[in-house]
Amino acid sequence: MDEQRHTPAATLPRAAPPPTSAAAAYRVLARKYRPSSFADLIGQEPMVRTLQNAFDLDRIHQAYLLTGVRGVGKTTTARILARAFNYELPEKDGRPAVTRPTIHMDELGVHCQAIIESRHVDVLEMDAASHTGIDDVREIIDNARYRPVMARAKVYIIDEVHMLSKAAFNGLLKTLEEPPEHVKFIFATTEIDKVPVTVRSRCQRFDLRRIDAGMLSEHLRKICDLEGVTIEAEALTMIARAAEGSVRDALSLLDQAIAHGGATIQAEALRAMLGVADKGRTLDLFDAVMAGDIATALRLLEDQYNGGADPAQAVRELAEFTHLATRIKVAPDTAGSAALTPEEARRGQAAAERLSIPALSRAWQILARGVEELRATQTPLAAADMVLVRLAHAAELPTPDEALRRLGFGAGQPPASAAPPVGRPAAPAAPPRAVAALRAARSAEPAPIARPTPPAPTGVVLDNFEALVALCMEKRDIALKIALEKQVRLVRFEPGRLEFEPVAGGNAQLAQTLMQRLQSWTGERWMVSVVKSGGLPTLDEQREAKERERRGGLEADPVIASVLTHFPGARIVAVRARDTNASEAATRATAEIGYDDVFDDDDY
Repeated sequence: MDEQRHTPAATLPRAAPPPTSAAAAYRVLARKYRPSSFADLIGQEPMVRTLQNAFDLDRIHQAYLLTGVRGVGKTTTARILARAFNYELPEKDGRPAVTRPTIHMDELGVHCQAIIESRHVDVLEMDAASHTGIDDVREIIDNARYRPVMARAKVYIIDEVHMLSKAAFNGLLKTLEEPPEHVKFIFATTEIDKVPVTVRSRCQRFDLRRIDAGMLSEHLRKICDLEGVTIEAEALTMIARAAEGSVRDALSLLDQAIAHGGATIQAEALRAMLGVADKGRTLDLFDAVMAGDIATALRLLEDQYNGGADPAQAVRELAEFTHLATRIKVAPDTAGSAALTPEEARRGQAAAERLSIPALSRAWQILARGVEELRATQTPLAAADMVLVRLAHAAELPTPDEALRRLGFGAGQPPASAAPPVGRPAAPAAPPRAVAALRAARSAEPAPIARPTPPAPTGVVLDNFEALVALCMEKRDIALKIALEKQVRLVRFEPGRLEFEPVAGGNAQLAQTLMQRLQSWTGERWMVSVVKSGGLPTLDEQREAKERERRGGLEADPVIASVLTHFPGARIVAVRARDTNASEAATRATAEIGYDDVFDDDDY
């Protein structure tokens, strides 16, 4: 078995202090080797460097926001920060006392053990998933006014802070922006987008990164040495990849692997436990399917399935190897990654040399879509077979240049239909097979987008704006008619052109809608423009002005004035012209009197 390549680590993982109770003698690896200082953290060097400079310069912020995927160390970092805020070390044997915050914590201080075990009275941890309301936050705000009991600072650690309610976030803002000098806040979340920007702006944010597979493999190997466990290099790589950058997931898988295999963990046993395919057989499957040997590919996949491998996992691993081969092709240094086994590096380089970028890109698209299909299917083996069939068929298809080259027609030569440059003799006609290949390649290209032809004139002529409103009524477009009456202040109207000033708060898409309707109804193109000022009153405003004028004349009539005086609360509701042919009667109007209020008994 090849030895695992790894990068040197700065420190060896240290086991956490032993439990105090005999009943809790066994602790899972994720708790046993939980970092207790910044020196124990792996893969978070940018954050550690920033915090170290901040503490050394005494520029310590009042609130920190830690974000990242599960298992990268958010809660652990919060506890280490709480320990750094309250680190105290008495003078002993000539060693000077430590009385100020620092991240250099080589030994346990006065408060360290209690903070590590989450039992310190001044370091309060709250799970926002179960304490989401304003009452929980109000309790924090009320207690923040009091000084710490024992330590230098009172630290509030709120895990999964994005689950707080909106009211809880709002209640926390003032205290978060101007907390007492002795209070520090540390928030942790996996969904940073759900945290209000008002909270984010009051915190120093640190994005904890996923741990590189090579670094994670080295970390696991050291823990295996401390536990007295022998593990194969390939098994380490399998666990590191399955963890997807999460240290906690990796340690949980290692714990399970130790329980499954005992003091010796072999890759084959681990593969059976995880339900993944043999890496070598996966690479054989990739070579077969990319060579177009579909019968061999289907047989290899069935053998893996009979051996306990998940077909969906096999397709995912094919996609991962396709990605690896593509990266090696465009960035050859990828082959030297510590996360790769020697066999993966060697065969990845061979695939990169053998396959073109278009072939690898096509394979990636087919496999990525196949992964989505396998998530929803009830017959995973059959679905995986069909993915391999598509991939093998696509792998046999040459690009247009390759097709011409195989037919003996150079890709750099022009097709037969191309006219020769002026002053040069025409090139020999292309062979019939080459012309057929060109036609086949062109037929695979998408057809050009057809431009819509303008509609034929309909004979509808609009001489004025009122005719347009009437046309809307005729076409039963009531919404547009109402918009024209209430939102359009006309500036200019002539056939083919309309300018108007929109009312405040009107429909922003009115001009575009009007242009489309006019072209459809009249069969001609109209230019509809919007100006900022200069428009006439809307049709509704004009009607209201006329109505006010008519009412004003009626209110001056002695009879109407007398009625309004003798009946308090009465008002003119509407003015209607009498329907008569007499010229005098046509100018007269009747007034309808209405009441705004209901009569009470006191009115009689």
